[in-house]
Amino acid sequence: MIQKDSQVYIIINEQGTIESFNLPATEIFGFKQEEVKGKKVDILFPHFNFHLLHQEDSSAFETLGVLKDQSITTFQVNCSRLLLLDQLYFVLHVETAKEQKSSFNKMKAELKASLSELMDFKFALDESSIVAITDQKGMITYVNDTFCKISKYSSEELIGKSHKIINSGYHSPDFFRNLWRTIGNGKVWKGEIKNRAKDGTYYWVDTTIVPFLNGKGKPYQYLAIRNEITGKKRAEEELQRMMSKLIGIQEEERKKISRELHDGIGQNLYSLLIMINRLRTDSNQQFIEQMETEISNIIDEIRQISWQLRPSILDDLGLIPAIRSFVNKFNEHYGLKTNFTYKLQRRLDSEVETSIYRIVQEAMTNARKYAKTNEISLSIIEGENELDIVIDDHGVGFDPKAKRNGVGLFSMEERARSIEADFQVHSQINEGTTIKVKVPFQ
Repeated sequence: MIQKDSQVYIIINEQGTIESFNLPATEIFGFKQEEVKGKKVDILFPHFNFHLLHQEDSSAFETLGVLKDQSITTFQVNCSRLLLLDQLYFVLHVETAKEQKSSFNKMKAELKASLSELMDFKFALDESSIVAITDQKGMITYVNDTFCKISKYSSEELIGKSHKIINSGYHSPDFFRNLWRTIGNGKVWKGEIKNRAKDGTYYWVDTTIVPFLNGKGKPYQYLAIRNEITGKKRAEEELQRMMSKLIGIQEEERKKISRELHDGIGQNLYSLLIMINRLRTDSNQQFIEQMETEISNIIDEIRQISWQLRPSILDDLGLIPAIRSFVNKFNEHYGLKTNFTYKLQRRLDSEVETSIYRIVQEAMTNARKYAKTNEISLSIIEGENELDIVIDDHGVGFDPKAKRNGVGLFSMEERARSIEADFQVHSQINEGTTIKVKVPFQ
């Protein structure tokens, strides 16, 4: 019997003479190699038109073959040309019809098993995810039942349309341009998208879009796999609202304390100072001067606390005057140099101005305490769609991966999140710390 994985091949020259007859061939035809070598190939395939091989580089055909016991069998022959030392040879790869059928049946069984496995994967994916396929122009060609269920559209309403049909209007055109640029270049895109269902309700999906590439490496269709995260996003939004409310309450308390310090204790101390001045002629002059000095220091200290809690200039004149005032007092009080550059021609929402002011205040305070630096750079520059804030302390830096016990960075991050700003910290040991905040204009 011929071995299962062996290949039967016969090599003939340009004249149709057999040059080589391998062992599997001897087993299937019954001839020994010395019995056929040097003889015309007709001894094996009497009806074979050998001259046709000269017309094509390779060919496949079916022909009758004669075995040594004179029995006749149908063979499938695949022929390829071989040029060796300027001599042309033909390599005949031979299979019996029985072998071919067996190979076909095996292939059919493997294909059936693969299809079954593929259907299992499809079932699992359909049960767990929202699936859609689009062509290279973005037109929907397939949606699963889960997609229809969450979007509240039927498959007939979706197929042939683009995903604009579920566009919520939440994301900017740049968001989708970046998405299409990524998948158009054959790369996988991942992100969170807010969509709108047919009934007008909104839902969030965690999305992965995989491009399918043709032989030239260009996408011909896209597979989008989504998982609903509406509950998660609602929880995040609720947390953000709570943080904004908490920050608002904190600011109101600061205002209240500031007014009380200024209008209550401050006024009382002023009255006390006036009384001491009246006692100058009747009491010990040196003692009175000492009391006067101490009370003056208390007044200055209360003013400083009041200024730090809530500068009235922030409410009256806006962000840039308030920060300029803070920087001047900060430099004077602590002996630091702050290079402040700015370009802002508009007033921002009160909550936004307050959050930016607190972030700058916290960042500069941290730099003074921990950076071991004499110089700080601060820039607030208005762009087309956002306000860019950069604080660079030129100090000793820190390891961002190390565990932090303070709440300074956390406070800044939360304030940035409350106004939907992007907050980034870059730091290296002995190379300083840079804080970047990008505040989108509403």
